Amino acid sequence: MNKKKSFIFFTLIFIALLGKGQPSNKNQAKDWLINNMGYVASITKSENGKELILSNGLLKRVFRIQPNVACVSYENLSNGQQLLRNVKPEAVLTIDGKKINIGGLYGQKEHAYLLPEWIDSFTANENDFQFKYYSVAEIQPYIKWKQTFWAGNIKKATGKVLTLNFQSNSLKGIDVAIHYELYDGIPLIVKSLSVSNNSDHSIIINKTVNEILGLVEEESAVVGTPEQMKKQHGIYIETNYAFNNSMRYDLSDQTTHWKTDSVYTSQVNYSYQTPCLLEVYPDKVTAVKLQPNEVFNSVRTHELLIDSYDRERRGLAIRKMYTTVAPWTAENPIFMHLVSRNDEQVKNAIEQCASTGYEALILSFGSHCNMEDTTAANINKWKKLAQFAHQKGIKIGGYSLFSSRRISDNDDVIDPATGKPDVAALFGNAPCMASNWGLAYINKLKYFLEKTGFDIFENDGPYPGDLCASTSHPGHSGLGDSQWKQIELQKGLYHWCSEHGIYVNAPDWYLLDGTNKIALGYREVNFSLSRQQQKILNRQNIFDATWEENPSMVWGFVPLTRYQGGSEDAVLEPLGNHLKDYEQLMMQYYGAGVQACYRGPRLYDTDKTKQLVTNTIGWYKKYRDILNSDIIHLRRADGRDWDGIMHVNPDLKQKGLVMLFNPTKDKITRAIKVPLYYSGLTTTATIKEKDRAAKKYNLNRNYEVEVTVTIEPENYTWLVVE
Repeated sequence: MNKKKSFIFFTLIFIALLGKGQPSNKNQAKDWLINNMGYVASITKSENGKELILSNGLLKRVFRIQPNVACVSYENLSNGQQLLRNVKPEAVLTIDGKKINIGGLYGQKEHAYLLPEWIDSFTANENDFQFKYYSVAEIQPYIKWKQTFWAGNIKKATGKVLTLNFQSNSLKGIDVAIHYELYDGIPLIVKSLSVSNNSDHSIIINKTVNEILGLVEEESAVVGTPEQMKKQHGIYIETNYAFNNSMRYDLSDQTTHWKTDSVYTSQVNYSYQTPCLLEVYPDKVTAVKLQPNEVFNSVRTHELLIDSYDRERRGLAIRKMYTTVAPWTAENPIFMHLVSRNDEQVKNAIEQCASTGYEALILSFGSHCNMEDTTAANINKWKKLAQFAHQKGIKIGGYSLFSSRRISDNDDVIDPATGKPDVAALFGNAPCMASNWGLAYINKLKYFLEKTGFDIFENDGPYPGDLCASTSHPGHSGLGDSQWKQIELQKGLYHWCSEHGIYVNAPDWYLLDGTNKIALGYREVNFSLSRQQQKILNRQNIFDATWEENPSMVWGFVPLTRYQGGSEDAVLEPLGNHLKDYEQLMMQYYGAGVQACYRGPRLYDTDKTKQLVTNTIGWYKKYRDILNSDIIHLRRADGRDWDGIMHVNPDLKQKGLVMLFNPTKDKITRAIKVPLYYSGLTTTATIKEKDRAAKKYNLNRNYEVEVTVTIEPENYTWLVVE
């Protein structure tokens, strides 16, 4: 190779490497995370009549429907990845101790991959539930959410539902329907099943596996256990059966099980330990009685296909899933957390909220509001206060603790090992939600909320998954159905709230069943540290929480008065003495689109403080749409140099808003790369810092611009991108 050819060759390699992993203009134009129009769900029958095809241009799932039903292809159309390697039943039920497959085909010999030409030779098993017929309908809302508060970036979810109906030759009168919801504009299927008991006798459902997939392995390893090996990255699974107060889905999940597949004998792992079999089921649910004419509905399995290993892109896809299937999580009212001792303090706080632009007031823990008190006097008192708030244009709500409390031997959860109510719960003693007290608790809350006209319910310690061995609690039969019945009761309360326009804060993962917001994750004792520490720690918490959660889904915390100890440098009161810290704490939360619980007796103490709060809320409302849009993570706070995040939204005039912070004691000037791919901009961007003159920038081949900013010591700035 001569020098000229060599130069051209290596130049082309360099260009290719430079652009590796970066989207091209063509990809951006078709990228569903930027513009998802045109990706419309369809359910069609194949030309030969043997298959049903679900597709929306982003994913395609194919079912062979004769001689029985089985999924024979599951493809991510964005990157061409085939996820399926072998045929499995569509679901598995264990009824009265007998395990029965729902659908399924047999005869596959090689399980590392599946060829279409093999399928005609596959056979059915007469002992399985047999496919009878199917139907197609439009997607309907899972919850009939009544919107009460401001919500951004939401659209009505549309798509198609395929329902496959099955019957058994041996279990007469037991009908099974499997539902596949395919959404427009997102590579997402939501799968669930229903069991209808149309027989003349009750049955016991011991186990419900509502999804089982033989997936292509993520990695090949000759040795290694399932725990050590990577799971399939191309599919993200989330169900509405998650709890334990970790404030993260992956640690709250109770249903996703990655297993080995014994029939896959050509796998690389010597001991057949590759985790390539996905099953979805709640493993603590072992005995749910289904009476004649009753219907059992399984968990809802959300299957989101992922097309990249990039953490930001993966998170953006998950966040889009929430706004699609749980639009109530986009509601994001501006609220204060009041600690009150009397009614006059409530009225004063309502007046302060109204005069500064706040939208809601929540009676925090430690306040004099008791939502379990349904006496006429208590109801009338809070009804009048709610009316006063509404006259001022302010919504109002209250706090109630369910778990982490002792009720009685008859009402607390019973330890399966000891048969006693002795620290059997996740957080020590706790009531059983299906006990007499628990059922009354739910009814009291509904009564209070309905009669007072409260708009917000803050439910601390929601049901965290505690098992209960009691056989005398009216809401469950015993240990085998205690978790299922309790979580159904908790979900039922949240569904009721959502359908009645009542906003719900709850520090556990009930977001798919009606709760609006969860804590972003923080250590409470950190709020007894100095304000300087709190500012940095809060920005770290925001940065970490918003990889997979939208700003509207999470709340933070700003204790205005002393909280769990700490010295004078930990608190903001008197507010007028700490205006700079008060302002920055508000700006870093509102600048992230995240509401914080401003907990104390007041929002301001002087006219100067009032003006600061009013100006900050005015700024937030001015940029509210973009501040509630997707977050791109720029640099995590470490106290050493600048840190920041960026909001993007290709559907707005303001395509981006960048929040930048300088935690150091020196003025800094930095050249910062601003990534604009997800803003939808392709060639140029107009950027202005605060209210200064705008400047035009040309995007480089990585959809970036470089902006030089100067930030004052221990201060912040922001950039608006159009």
